[in-house]
Amino acid sequence: MHFYLKHTIFILISICLLTNDSKARTIRVGFLSDTLQMEVQDDMNVSFDDSLSDGCISYFYDQINLADWQSLVKQLQSFKTLYQLNDWLYYQLIRKTAQQLSPKADNYHRYTLYKWFLLCKSGYDATLSYSTNYLLFYVRSEDNIYGIPYFERDQHQYICLNYHDYGKIDFSKETVIETTVRIKEGCQPFSYKITQMPDFKPADYAVKNLRFDYQDNAYHFKVKLNPEVKALFANYPVADFGTYFNIPLSKETYGSLIPELKKNIGNMSQKQGVDFLMRFTRYSFLFENDQMNFGQEKRLSPEQTLLYEHSDCDDRAALFFYLVKEIYDLPMIVLLYPTHVTIAVEFAKPVGKPIVYKGKSYSICDPTPQIRDNDIGYIDKHLKHSNFEVVYEYNPVRK
Repeated sequence: MHFYLKHTIFILISICLLTNDSKARTIRVGFLSDTLQMEVQDDMNVSFDDSLSDGCISYFYDQINLADWQSLVKQLQSFKTLYQLNDWLYYQLIRKTAQQLSPKADNYHRYTLYKWFLLCKSGYDATLSYSTNYLLFYVRSEDNIYGIPYFERDQHQYICLNYHDYGKIDFSKETVIETTVRIKEGCQPFSYKITQMPDFKPADYAVKNLRFDYQDNAYHFKVKLNPEVKALFANYPVADFGTYFNIPLSKETYGSLIPELKKNIGNMSQKQGVDFLMRFTRYSFLFENDQMNFGQEKRLSPEQTLLYEHSDCDDRAALFFYLVKEIYDLPMIVLLYPTHVTIAVEFAKPVGKPIVYKGKSYSICDPTPQIRDNDIGYIDKHLKHSNFEVVYEYNPVRK
């Protein structure tokens, strides 16, 4: 559905949700390069004195639960449906909505309480834990997420959504207690998997020029990219390889890159085409490790890798994996070495020394620049005898 038609339909839905005798105010939420107007009932304005205890959290919930919260949640869910937002992107909408209800800088605890309330009332199983200084916001998820706090309850995993706001917490010195408040509507798990990118407005894209040389020829690509993608993934955690390798490109970015790549490799053999994609990924971007680039481990989706000026081996592996999957849809495995991540592709006939996995032979296609300009089937000497682990296997679904 066209972006502007969606927006018009959503405004009409929002108006219809309001009752004639209700008292409401309009908030404006910046999201997906647009400003969304939402109506909020006056009784949703519940104070919180910033002190943390189970009693204070319970009192806040009791007060806001008496308010007319249903209309706001229906507006949020209507937006989620219209724009087909995955859970992570829907949470970004809730974050921005909570910011308008209770600015983060004014009262962080109140801001967090609004996020918790809206996410739970939207159907997600979320909870809070608190200490004297911290209010931690957790959500139940079955995904493999790394580098952030979690706990287990009733054989379920709860992952912290707001740990980045605190930087680092020494849990050996902090007594953190989970609240006893349970919101009955919150029953479903939260997924970090993103199977569809938002339908951004085409006018909000900028063109990035990419260039690399292949067999004595220079190739140029004008890729359309939206800087809003950086904001949507700013706090996206380190997920398993299968999760972030399969995050697709947005519509405009896809349309500016994939057809051009297909045109350039149209007369090549399959192996030469994969070699072209490998070297495109290897030499179109500057290399820098995550510590230098972000100050911590961060895995970039294929579109983020296109956006950023610098990227490391796992970022390039994600982009190369996506390109091969989209253009050739070949079986692949992801190889994790102690200091490196790369891809191996299954061809009809392997190249070089193959990697044998589950009875199938894969050829290494390293999309990261190394000491040598390695061809398909080869990897640098310093990794040649290193142990590796297959951390993700992709098998196409043949129709």
